[in-house]
Amino acid sequence: MNKLRDIETVYNEYFKDVYYYALSLAKNRETAEDITSETFFKAMNSLSAFKGKSDIRVWLCSIAKNSYFSYLRRYKLESEISKPIPDSGYEDIQIRIEEAELEENLRVQIDKLNSPYREVLLLRVYRELSFKRIAEIMKKTENWACVTFHRAKNKLKEGLKNGNK
Repeated sequence: MNKLRDIETVYNEYFKDVYYYALSLAKNRETAEDITSETFFKAMNSLSAFKGKSDIRVWLCSIAKNSYFSYLRRYKLESEISKPIPDSGYEDIQIRIEEAELEENLRVQIDKLNSPYREVLLLRVYRELSFKRIAEIMKKTENWACVTFHRAKNKLKEGLKNGNK
């Protein structure tokens, strides 16, 4: 099997894992995409050096982690790192990947909510506004904001339960 076919196989099999791991580190889709691309570029250039002593997913995630730290250094964001991420074993990486997948699914389901449910949910959860403040912004009553928020939560739960339908 030639080198190009090898990296193509690795890319197809592990792209999602590496992307979700990068997303769990960066907390930003565009940055995660850049890190994932860089990871596979570096892996392509050093695939012959991979000895198989660890799971290839762990190797790729290690490259992704190093790429993320390089990214932070390039953009001088080191101060935002509260503590370095220790070298993780396979189980820790799996947990991060699963958490990132859940977070991405949550974002998708929030994006699917119709107005005003999405707006009220985002104002309440992410901006941490009171129902009174939401009502003022939306030019509605406080009771309306409360009811709309609870309906939005129920729609979100239903969407998460039903998957990406």
